[in-house]
Amino acid sequence: MEPDLGLLLNAIVSGLLLGGFYALATMGLTIAFGMLDVVNIAHPTFIILGAFATYLLSMQTGLDPVLACIILLPLFFLFGRYFYDLYYRLFERRGDSAISGLAFFFGILFVFEVSLSMLFGPEQRQIDVPYAWTSFSIGLVDFPLRMVVPCLLALAAFAAITAFFRFTFIGRAVAAVGQDEEALRFVGINPLRIKRLAFGLSLLMAGLAGGGLLLIQPVDPWSGHTFIGRVFAICILGGLASMRGTLVAALLFGVLENMTATYIGPAWSPAVAFGLLLLTLAVRPQGLFAR
Repeated sequence: MEPDLGLLLNAIVSGLLLGGFYALATMGLTIAFGMLDVVNIAHPTFIILGAFATYLLSMQTGLDPVLACIILLPLFFLFGRYFYDLYYRLFERRGDSAISGLAFFFGILFVFEVSLSMLFGPEQRQIDVPYAWTSFSIGLVDFPLRMVVPCLLALAAFAAITAFFRFTFIGRAVAAVGQDEEALRFVGINPLRIKRLAFGLSLLMAGLAGGGLLLIQPVDPWSGHTFIGRVFAICILGGLASMRGTLVAALLFGVLENMTATYIGPAWSPAVAFGLLLLTLAVRPQGLFAR
């Protein structure tokens, strides 16, 4: 019985660690899609952009990828802030449909993938850090540091962004801007400025997730395709605009995916995980923690 128990416990813990990274990858989309109603289908591509930017800085300076990623976060924030200006001028200000915006982000996805491919080639890139293949054990359970570190990064980011939304005036304005712009104008807040800031935060989180991904697996310009369905499914499961919902949904998604891969086979894990999404939409279409 002990080997079976060990397999079960390791599958659950590995799923929770994987879910932690999924939460990190989805938090930025929760801001853009859930709070701003911007269907940023290119969000996983921005994660890959973060991974390659972290790779470059780390290789040039010898810094740990996590530290290199954190140093780059202000650049990702500024990039997101000005990128939203472009999106606003092209679509929101003119009142174009959401389909036009979605097509725009598909184009952005393609442009960045091709650009990364031309700059770095099709080869996969990864940074070998001393702890990447190190693990520690507690009882029957192994904790690989290459998964533990991104999960801890996710929990720290979750705590910081939750505190920002809950305890700061600007954070509460970001949380409210997608619900009632006119109410913000009544209290002297420019909704456009808040949306710029929010989208900057969204891409900041994407850059942070890129640094975490670089620890977990090699990346290439097309690695984002793996996460498009997952991050949108987690965002919807969590209730779109709820950070707590995003974290819980990501952990559930990671455990279910890993348990399925362990006991049935890796090929079935996406199908079972997305089956959870379909079941949730049928029973509770507003998601787990809808506002």
